[in-house]
Amino acid sequence: MQTSPQEAEAVVVEQSSTRDTAGEAALLWTLSRAGLVIAATVWIGVLAQDKDSTFLERWLHWDAKHLVDIAKFGYDGDPAGQHDPGLPAFFPGMPLALRLVHVIVSDWTLAGLLISFVAGAVAMVALARLGELEGPPGTGRRAVLVLLLCPTAVFLFAGYTEALFLGFAIPAWLAARRGNWVAAGLLAAGASCVRITGLFLALALIVEFVMRRQPARRAPWLLLPFVPLVAYSAYQYTRTGDWLAWQHAQEAGWGRSMTWPWDSFMTTWHMAANDGQFAWPFRMEIAGALLGVAALLWLLIARRWSEFLYVALQLGALLFSAYYLSIPRAALLWWPVWILLAQAATRRKPLLWAYALLAGPLMVLNTLTFLSGAWAG
Repeated sequence: MQTSPQEAEAVVVEQSSTRDTAGEAALLWTLSRAGLVIAATVWIGVLAQDKDSTFLERWLHWDAKHLVDIAKFGYDGDPAGQHDPGLPAFFPGMPLALRLVHVIVSDWTLAGLLISFVAGAVAMVALARLGELEGPPGTGRRAVLVLLLCPTAVFLFAGYTEALFLGFAIPAWLAARRGNWVAAGLLAAGASCVRITGLFLALALIVEFVMRRQPARRAPWLLLPFVPLVAYSAYQYTRTGDWLAWQHAQEAGWGRSMTWPWDSFMTTWHMAANDGQFAWPFRMEIAGALLGVAALLWLLIARRWSEFLYVALQLGALLFSAYYLSIPRAALLWWPVWILLAQAATRRKPLLWAYALLAGPLMVLNTLTFLSGAWAG
C-alpha cells in the first residue's frame, strides 16, 4: 500500500516535532542543572556557615549516603561503623549503578550525581514526548517545566533513586501508550530494580493493557517487572531468612509500620505542631498529603484509571504509614499529575506563571536546606 504525499508530509512533520520536543526537554534539564550548580556554589561560598565542606560533600546526605554505603560495602554496611538495619529498604538498582560508574569515576558522590543527570535527561525527554502524545501541543515542555520547578526537585539532582527510577518508568509508560509492550515490560523491570514503586507501575501497566484490549499473547511481557521484586526478596531471604526484609527494614530504620490513616494523620499533626527542627518538614508532609488526595480526585474525574491506580497505591502506602514521610518527594514520581497540570497550563497560560512563582522559590529553598545537611524531604 503506497503512502500519499500528504501522509508522508504529516509523518515528517510529526518526526520533526518530536525531535524539537525532545531537544527542548533536554535543554531545560541541562540548564536547570547548571542553574542549581551555580546557586549551590554561590551559597556555599557566600552564605553557608560551614565553609569546610566541599561542593560534593554537601550532596552526600541522608539516602545518598545510604546508597553509597550499600555500593561500597553491601547490605551489611560499613564494617567500621554502626550497623544500619534500614539498608535492606533500598533496592539494588542504584547501588549497582554506582558500582558500575565508580569503575570510571572514582568519587562516589560524583558518580551518583552523574547517574541522576543522565537518567534524569532520559526521563525528561520521555516525559516531553508522553505529554505531546497526550496533547494538546505544548504539553510536553510544560510537563518538564512543572516537574523541574517542583519544591522537592533537588532529589532529581542528588544521588537519590528518583531520577533513575523515572529514567526507566516514564519510557516504560510511553512504550505502553504506543503499544510496544515488550519495551514496556523490559523498562518497567528496570524500574523495579530501583524502587518498590516498580510494583505499582507493574500493576498500572496491567490495567492499561486490559483497558486497551491488547492481544493476550503480549500479556506475558507484563510479568517481567515482577521478576526483580521476587529476585530481591529471595536475595534478602538468603541473608536474613526474611522474605519481606525490605519492608521490615523500613520499620527498623524509620519506624514506618502500617497503621490507620487517621492515626497517621494525628501523629504527623502533633509533630508539625511542635517547634522543633522537623516542624516545617512535617507541615510540608501534611500539605503534600492534601495535594496528593486532590490529585487523585483529579485523576478519578478524568477517568484515567491506570494512572489513578499508580498514584493511589503510592499515596496509600504513605498515608497508611505510622506517620507521613517523604510524600512531597514521592510526588516527583507522579508523572500523570504533572501531565494533567501541564495540560491545564496549556489551556490557561496564567496557571503556569502562578505555579512557577509559588513552586520555584520553594524549590530553591529546599535545595539550600538539603545542602546544609538538614532534612528536606
